[in-house]
Amino acid sequence: MHLIGWIVAVLFVLVGIAGTVVPGLPGTILVFAGLWLAAWMDGFSRVGYPLLVVLGILSVLAYFLDMLTASFGVKRVRASRQAVIGAAAGILAGLFMGFPGLICLSFLGAAAGEYLARNDLRQAGRAALAAWLGLALGTLARLALVFVMLGIFFLAYFWPA
Repeated sequence: MHLIGWIVAVLFVLVGIAGTVVPGLPGTILVFAGLWLAAWMDGFSRVGYPLLVVLGILSVLAYFLDMLTASFGVKRVRASRQAVIGAAAGILAGLFMGFPGLICLSFLGAAAGEYLARNDLRQAGRAALAAWLGLALGTLARLALVFVMLGIFFLAYFWPA
């Protein structure tokens, strides 16, 4: 039973890392669940509740990073509110269509929103590119945050105070 728990914890972490990049999976939440399960398997003797609270906060922070980077990218090119709404709608619709859908629909949503707001094709293209770059930066930030979480956990687990 102990071995099965460790296998499940490792699988949660691995699927969570994949979910950080592939849409549709709650990546950081799965990583946190795997780390919590690993700490539980050890009776919380090496990784205690305070550290798990920090890891949980980092896990939730990853979702706010997504919103921040996407909106920052679109606002950076002075896109309209409609472009931001279009990019967000594209991201939501793209979640159901996998990775290509996510990229294409956020791009198209931002472009459509900006074009409807300003009737300027060049500005619509800039808004769409900014939405895509924001999405890419958000993914990189989430991935970095996951590896920070793993680093903190492994330091606490294998190098106890």
